Amino acid sequence: MILQFFSGFLNAYILSEHKVFMRRDEVEKLLDRSRKFKNAAEFHFSRGDYDLAAFNIEQSLQLFLKAKLLEKGVEFPKTHTLRKLFLLLGEILNKPDEFKKFSNEKALEFASLEDAYITARYFPRDFEREEAERLFDFVKEVEELIGRAFN
Repeated sequence: MILQFFSGFLNAYILSEHKVFMRRDEVEKLLDRSRKFKNAAEFHFSRGDYDLAAFNIEQSLQLFLKAKLLEKGVEFPKTHTLRKLFLLLGEILNKPDEFKKFSNEKALEFASLEDAYITARYFPRDFEREEAERLFDFVKEVEELIGRAFN
């Protein structure tokens, strides 16, 4: 009976540890993909392909947010809405007011990135150089805010 209890406990522990390692691996893969999308965005920007730069920087931020949620042990929702992912992360980090304020102040930037995701896939839309530059700056701000919130 005692042996059976310890056997069950050991199996549960091994499964739990395995899940933690899988999560870390998944977080690293998402962060790596996020970096690759950012690199692709910079490449397209350098060529003057601002619509593709905007799409790739949106993908980079989306994967970054999902990785950070997963890093905190939260299964991210099946959504592509950056604002929802960002606000959920703010709740998880116990900083909902700070994240909500930032989201309100940067509503146009969130909307523009979400627009980049949709238009790249379904509708032709041109992005101007200045708009793409603002989106790069915005993503940097988001990453910095999240970095500070994690510390």
